[in-house]
Amino acid sequence: MPCVVALIALLAPRVVILALWLVTEWFTGVFDLFLWPLLGFLFMPFTMLWYSAVVNWYGGAWGTLQIIGLVIAIIADLSPSSVKRKKR
Repeated sequence: MPCVVALIALLAPRVVILALWLVTEWFTGVFDLFLWPLLGFLFMPFTMLWYSAVVNWYGGAWGTLQIIGLVIAIIADLSPSSVKRKKR
C-alpha cells in the first residue's frame, strides 16, 4: 500500500496531501502555523510531503539521506511541468 501512495504522490501530490489531511493525522504537530502547510500545498507540494515525511518517519533528524530527498523534492517542485516546443 505505501508504494501505491508513493506512486500517486509522484503523479498528483496535492491529491495525496488532501487525502492524508482528511483521512490520517499525518500533519498533526508537523507545522506550527497554518500558513506553512497552505503555502506548501500551493507552491511546493513535493517539498511539503518530504518535510512531513522526515518529521514523521525520522523524528525530524536531518541526515544525508533526508537532505538528498529534500533537494530532489525541491527540484521536482521547481521543474517546468510542460515540455517546451521548438519554434518552427
